[in-house]
Amino acid sequence: MPTLLFLLLPPLLLGILSPFTLVHASQVHERILDNGLKVLVKEDRRAPIVTSQVWYKVGSSFEPGGLTGISHLLEHMMFKGTEKLAPGEFSRIIAANGGDENAFTGRDYTAYFQTLAADRLPIAFELEAERMRSLALPAAEFSKELEVVKEERRLSTEDDPEALTFEQFNAIAYEASPYRNPVIGWASDLEGMLVADLRDWYRQWYAPNNATVVVVGDVDPVWVFSLAEQYFGPLSAETIRLTRSSGDPAQRGIKRIQVKAPAKEPYLLLGYKATAIGHASEDWEPYALEMLASILDGGSSARLSRELIRGSHLAASAGASYNAFTRLPGMLLLDGIPAQGHKIAELEQALLAQLQRLREEPVAEAELERIRNQLIAAKVYEKDSVYAQARQIGSLETIGLGWELTEQYVEYLSRVTPEQIQAVARKYLIPDNLTIAILDPQALAATETTSAQMGGLANAQH
Repeated sequence: MPTLLFLLLPPLLLGILSPFTLVHASQVHERILDNGLKVLVKEDRRAPIVTSQVWYKVGSSFEPGGLTGISHLLEHMMFKGTEKLAPGEFSRIIAANGGDENAFTGRDYTAYFQTLAADRLPIAFELEAERMRSLALPAAEFSKELEVVKEERRLSTEDDPEALTFEQFNAIAYEASPYRNPVIGWASDLEGMLVADLRDWYRQWYAPNNATVVVVGDVDPVWVFSLAEQYFGPLSAETIRLTRSSGDPAQRGIKRIQVKAPAKEPYLLLGYKATAIGHASEDWEPYALEMLASILDGGSSARLSRELIRGSHLAASAGASYNAFTRLPGMLLLDGIPAQGHKIAELEQALLAQLQRLREEPVAEAELERIRNQLIAAKVYEKDSVYAQARQIGSLETIGLGWELTEQYVEYLSRVTPEQIQAVARKYLIPDNLTIAILDPQALAATETTSAQMGGLANAQH
């Protein structure tokens, strides 16, 4: 495996290669059209393909009470016809040209992408420009797609006990931050959603001056800019009503929540309010938190797997995660399922003990170097994918950090010290920043048990 080869490089050679020789493939070329659309192009000539992505600066954290889920619902409707295209025709045209396409909605953005042969880029641009300002939003299609989203919510959240716990956890952990909104929306908000709400949301946010087009692949930037002018240039800008970025007030003690739901086993979720790039009092803090999370959960040799799963056999699963690249401050999360014969309280104490150790003992240089090399290797090998490169550029640009951070990230990671990891553990991983959610499993209905058994049998037969 390439990552393993990278990790086995001699330290001297690793020092010569890191950070910029490996990560800097080519420059990103930038242009802003007269209507405010930002176009970013990165050449990657290794294969005759291109990824084209359109990023809108709107997601679930922009949604007011009563309209949660509207960004995700609009993402669905973007495939349901425009003034010139019939429902589903966008996808049929991309498929007919040998491409694939999809979309995703997050807290901070909504994005649409296509991957095609490089010479088919004009097709993607023409289609995306058409639906940027000319979406049809027919009432009949809206009614059908709303039911699809409601069913998606039932399957992905209400019938998934861990996802349901996470949703309830966010609603309690965040008091003022819009990160408390579920991306898919609250069920009551979906019930009351109107096509008129969707039309207003689309008109407000889906405009060239609220979007970034990212193109990575076997293309000439001058040609891409010319295509952007041709297809997106005539589109009108919109007056964007900026939303205030509200953070959470200081927490005043541990919060606990118990979630009762039909499930086979209990589940534990801990979250500590933390910081993010652009919000930290010290620039290095988010990178130290990333390293800290990887020390806990950076592969099979990381502490949680080594000590709680394989070592003490206390946990059936255990993990940690943190995202430094968010529009607003988020959390460092830990979760787990106790092994058979162990209780949730034991797992909670074991996870808290791992954090206490990070607060009290600096990480050994050898352990830190192993984790750092893993993180750097992962970033290096993301460059093998034009889609991953475009997604990095688009997400950073959309949340306001700028694409340049894609080339600086590895350098910042390489500077993190054991003392800085200990400092962020002491500053952020404290009881006053902590919210704990426990899934209390309730008995599964007989029909659910039978359905699960049949589903498992069906999967085994395929």
